[in-house]
Amino acid sequence: MGATAFIGIGANLGDARANVLDAVERLRRVPGIDVSAVSSLYRTAPIDSSGDDYVNAVARVATTLAPQALLEALFAIEQQHGRERPYFNAPRTLDLDLLLYGADVIDTPSLTVPHPRMTQRAFVLMPLLEIAPDIVVPGLGPAAAFSSAVADQPITRLG
Repeated sequence: MGATAFIGIGANLGDARANVLDAVERLRRVPGIDVSAVSSLYRTAPIDSSGDDYVNAVARVATTLAPQALLEALFAIEQQHGRERPYFNAPRTLDLDLLLYGADVIDTPSLTVPHPRMTQRAFVLMPLLEIAPDIVVPGLGPAAAFSSAVADQPITRLG
């Protein structure tokens, strides 16, 4: 497989835990994607949003898909879960974010990688560091260096 990518997974509508786990299974079925690791599930309160707590995880995948094609595959999985985008940061049945794609820095109208807020969110950093403790965020440095900045954000690892 070509590139290693990291995907943030989150949900806070419906059975959020089941939605996150189903998203991982759907990722496993996408041609050109090989899921190589999935973090534990984490519970977090919404940030700049409303609704129930989120269930979050991060998956590491090896992929032959180009970044835009991978993003479109993620959108398709969101749509299968009835994802709607009525307003920015609306509660969601499923949210899949392309966090990292190899060492690439991508800035197009439809895709920004590294994900622009990934170093500011415990719900991304903690699961990411669980499966890739030495990961470097292109252009920013080691992801672990940002963990102290999100230490005040409540996050609970689920059993």
